[in-house]
Amino acid sequence: MIRSRILSAGGYLPAEVVTNDELAARHGLDTSDAWIRERSGIRQRHFAAPGETASSMGAAAAREALTRAGIGAEEVDAIIVATSTPDSSFPATAVRIQAALGITRGFAFDLLAACTGFIYALAVADSLLRAGSARTALVIGTETYSRIMDWSDRSTCVLFGDGAGAVVLRAEEGEAGILSCHLHADGRYADILHVEGGPGSTGTAGLLRMAGPEVFKHAVNKLSAVVEEALSAHGLGPQDVSWLVPHQANLRIIRGMGRKLGLPEERVLVTVDRHANTSAASIPLAMAEAMAEGRFRPGDLLLMEAIGGGLTWGACLARW
Repeated sequence: MIRSRILSAGGYLPAEVVTNDELAARHGLDTSDAWIRERSGIRQRHFAAPGETASSMGAAAAREALTRAGIGAEEVDAIIVATSTPDSSFPATAVRIQAALGITRGFAFDLLAACTGFIYALAVADSLLRAGSARTALVIGTETYSRIMDWSDRSTCVLFGDGAGAVVLRAEEGEAGILSCHLHADGRYADILHVEGGPGSTGTAGLLRMAGPEVFKHAVNKLSAVVEEALSAHGLGPQDVSWLVPHQANLRIIRGMGRKLGLPEERVLVTVDRHANTSAASIPLAMAEAMAEGRFRPGDLLLMEAIGGGLTWGACLARW
């Protein structure tokens, strides 16, 4: 059986680290480190420098992933980038990354599914590899959310950060690789998490808006359902999961999902405390950190899940 095997993961975080207290002082926010930590688990985040973009960060993450995989960029024949903060409306951020890596073959495109973007991109790449449309793919999540924040809104601006993560996939025979991905969307809830305007409507980019309590409620219910869907598709149970690799949005949601699966905390990847919510970049960033620390072992079952604006949500199961 041909599967899309995850060969490696790489990440990139901007140099500037901003703590909760520094963020509050910088923007005159009526908040505190204790208030932010209690509600989200976040204590700091990284912000992109003026010259950094989704493509420059994505290229850096891709280079690290390729180095860890031990393969050259010339072997890549597909690049799929999940981002809500592209360099421009077009060309795609993916082709800018392609050029930065010196790749002149294959194809490259962007995908938009907000915080679920990496799961969606992984599913698309898996389908293309198994169909024979490509053999080696880069799947990248990269975001500069600091540029779409309303710094007067303490309920949202403290939650997000910038960064990029990437994985290298290769079509190979064997048991290792992506088992399945399960994707969902419901546009009835589009307005509870969205960015105002855009070039196709107002001609200008807007700011992020979120109805936090409503998003939290949907997150708990929908993530639980899609996790059960993914495991049931393979006759698996929570006891079979080696690692929960969740979207890093809120520590309470992450720990709640870990408890539901009966996983000890050391088997749940957590970076939200240091990275904040990096949207489509959060899952590959967490994977890159875990890989660098040698946590994953051959045969481990990884369960990835996310929910984001759309609403979109999904889960992927992969054997390491």
